[in-house]
Amino acid sequence: MTRREAVLKRLRQDIAAGVLPSGTVLKDGEIAARLGVSITPVREAITQLAAEGLVDVSPNRTRKVSGLTQKSALELIDVMELLACAGFAGGVENLTDEHMAQLRRRHAEFVGALDRGDVTTASAAGAEFSTVVVMANGNRELQSLLDVVVVRSLRMLAREAGSSVWRPWTTGYGAVLQRLEEGDRAGAVARYRRIYVEYRAVVEEILWHGDAGQELH
Repeated sequence: MTRREAVLKRLRQDIAAGVLPSGTVLKDGEIAARLGVSITPVREAITQLAAEGLVDVSPNRTRKVSGLTQKSALELIDVMELLACAGFAGGVENLTDEHMAQLRRRHAEFVGALDRGDVTTASAAGAEFSTVVVMANGNRELQSLLDVVVVRSLRMLAREAGSSVWRPWTTGYGAVLQRLEEGDRAGAVARYRRIYVEYRAVVEEILWHGDAGQELH
């Protein structure tokens, strides 16, 4: 991994986890000092983040972590559903015993992290659960597109571990894994799709009525 790629990965993670919340001004020097790198890879990474829609660049060249409007939040979920479900459906038939072992590990990490209140680890483990199946599809272009959308969407999960926004994933991933263990791959795909329907409904409820006084990042 090059320095640019390493910085890009770290900044994506920080944005997804809410370490860099919406509106945060990104300063090359500060980020370079924090990550122990030169300014050049930081500038290159921020340019890429801007192209991905994670960073807004103002006319005076100020770079800020972009926000999510109500409309864009729901649109992101719709796009993520299309990409993830297509990848999941295409990959589920190619799952091996090793894939299943990875899914069990990711699910255990996901549940364990939420129990500890570690939403950063939970977000990463949850995303990896889907990635295992999507990558079994063999379509790396699809995964690349999904990676960008997932990072933008994960900001909606960067909240307390007890928030209702986690519920579709905690119950859904467990049910999907159970169906896969039973050999019911069609049932696993159907249950995976239902996660997004339930997730969208929860986010829509939060957008209009709130969730324990919290707002989307």
